[in-house]
Amino acid sequence: MKSKKKPELTSSMDIDEPCILESHFSGNCLTGAAGSEDVLVEPDLRGFIDTHIHTAPDVKPRLLNDLEAAEDAKLNGMGAIVLKSHLEPTAGRARIAETATGFRVLGGICLNRSVGGLNIDAVKTSASMGGRMVWLPTTSYPETSMDEEKLEAIINLICEEDMVLATGHLQVPDIFRVIDMARSAGTKRILVNHPLTRVVCASVQEQKEMSRHAYLEHCFVACMEGHDCLDPGVIASAVKTVGSSRCIMATDFGQAHNPLPSQGLKLFVKIMIEQGLSMEDVHTMCIENPSKLLF
Repeated sequence: MKSKKKPELTSSMDIDEPCILESHFSGNCLTGAAGSEDVLVEPDLRGFIDTHIHTAPDVKPRLLNDLEAAEDAKLNGMGAIVLKSHLEPTAGRARIAETATGFRVLGGICLNRSVGGLNIDAVKTSASMGGRMVWLPTTSYPETSMDEEKLEAIINLICEEDMVLATGHLQVPDIFRVIDMARSAGTKRILVNHPLTRVVCASVQEQKEMSRHAYLEHCFVACMEGHDCLDPGVIASAVKTVGSSRCIMATDFGQAHNPLPSQGLKLFVKIMIEQGLSMEDVHTMCIENPSKLLF
């Protein structure tokens, strides 16, 4: 499917609001032990979908392998998980894990240098193997040329295959450019990954604009020690401003130094409730919105 019109950039260049204030990244990082004791049973994760989990095998230490992550989610009554790797496709791995565990596991491809960057052939292969997600560059983003022609071809393919376009570690100007290109191509499934982290650094007004056409994925790992140490209240505040109907809660867990993804999701829910969000908000962000995005 070809783009129907030349994209018109949505980027709000006249917004004076800075991206995230440095005070939002507190020195009081959450740790794997913080608050974990009282979330072992509550809250109930039935039907929850975690759209962002890292598993072994990987070049970095991971807490669980693909099957273990699926079994952990299944044990907690969750609806599905998405396996992400910065380095290799996960569609085949997800299929094996799903077959072995009887639990819904999805995968995809992240367009970093290890798969050839903006490589349409890699996206085609992932799609043919049932890949659901296409993440634009993450760890390779600083060295990736966001070539207009290659990007347009990939976005058109994502639309034709009804896959999910995720913005990876793109910064705000490129995110707006991609959203506009995706809209022109007719792509409906768009996800902005962790907009509040230092690597993306989108202001609240920019997030509101993005949310008109994409879901915003807030990842709990950003609040953890060894990561961004983002104040969880900043996430809650952004959700209240943008609206839970356009946000998704995920963990981005799987690191060896962090809790199990299911435990992290429980703690995330507990903290968001303490920050004034409702269980209805949580269900919207953890069940309804991921389901609309993925299925």
